[in-house]
Amino acid sequence: MSKRSDIKVLVACHKPCPVPEDPMYLPLHVGREGKDPIGFTGDNTGDNISARNPMFCELTGLYWAWKNLDTDVLGLVHYRRLFTLRSLPKGAEDEEGLKQVLTEKQARKLLKKYKVLVPKKRNYYIETLASHYQHTHDIRQMDTARELIAQQCPEYLTSFDRVMGQKGGYMFNMFIAPKPLMDGYCQWLFAILFPLVDRLGDEGMTAFEKRYPGRVSEILWNVYLDHLVATGELRKEEIHPVPYMYFGRIDWPRKVKAFLGAKFLNQKYDASF
Repeated sequence: MSKRSDIKVLVACHKPCPVPEDPMYLPLHVGREGKDPIGFTGDNTGDNISARNPMFCELTGLYWAWKNLDTDVLGLVHYRRLFTLRSLPKGAEDEEGLKQVLTEKQARKLLKKYKVLVPKKRNYYIETLASHYQHTHDIRQMDTARELIAQQCPEYLTSFDRVMGQKGGYMFNMFIAPKPLMDGYCQWLFAILFPLVDRLGDEGMTAFEKRYPGRVSEILWNVYLDHLVATGELRKEEIHPVPYMYFGRIDWPRKVKAFLGAKFLNQKYDASF
């Protein structure tokens, strides 16, 4: 009988917050370097990029796990977004919602059938990923990422262009997958993001604008999966979308107004929603 595999799903946190009690989850203080402790494991031990969190967001946690965490299956979620197989009652508080997050037992059952768990696709309907990024952020960031892919790994260009032409994708940097697959992804991803930051920097950017490496990575995750499927290393049927729940209130009128303003009035996003 094969040994029971270890599953660790990081919960990226930057402040004290309720977290799931299921032992599968590892609450991780991302951007811990230079900050006061919040009671969670920090991403500033071993080989780490914790100090780069203002730009790399939850990716400092992913980097830490790649370099320092020994597990068979690795996942990443956020304190405000977690996987679930149940519907969250309208108006439920965080503590009630935490009882409905994906459990280790449920994850193991899914992973017997699928290889990669991702959040349900975010669809933009009237926008491609390329046009949405152009309208909401600085498209030079994606153009530069494409240039770096062309230089370093041109075999990914077809997937990059295909993904950018789609009207939706697996967003939020949420996933659960075998650690070897994530190791390969991280090696590929950071080899693009580090020179991307070297080229573009952050001079004159607001705190919100500086987080572009995290935004670029959301799309690159889709590129990586597309390439694995295109080359036969992963079957499309092995990628399984899972519902997710959001903790906190979304200002939908403001969100829709910002989306339409970006689409039709060239008003870039200046804050998260």
